Amino acid sequence: MTEKEAKKELMRRANELSPTVHVGKDGLSDGIFEEIKNQLKKNRLIKLKVLSNSEDGAKEVAAAIAEATDSVAVDVRGGVIVLADKRTWTSLCQKKF
Repeated sequence: MTEKEAKKELMRRANELSPTVHVGKDGLSDGIFEEIKNQLKKNRLIKLKVLSNSEDGAKEVAAAIAEATDSVAVDVRGGVIVLADKRTWTSLCQKKF
């Protein structure tokens, strides 16, 4: 499976999810990073919402979160970020049909 196909599959799975973490005007803190790590460990795929009153844009927030939590930012649309853990991403990318 190519990265494009893996992204499509994860986006299909994320379509049913609602955002479970909200990044607001306080920005990113250690508590948010820990919560994201815990949710990724439990669910492997999560959706985040960057609120409009946040100082940073969604793409910058996605890059910072992905680096800090050792995850992959699958997609960023508007203020919504879809994150997957590295294990899920690599296993889907290496999957062959």
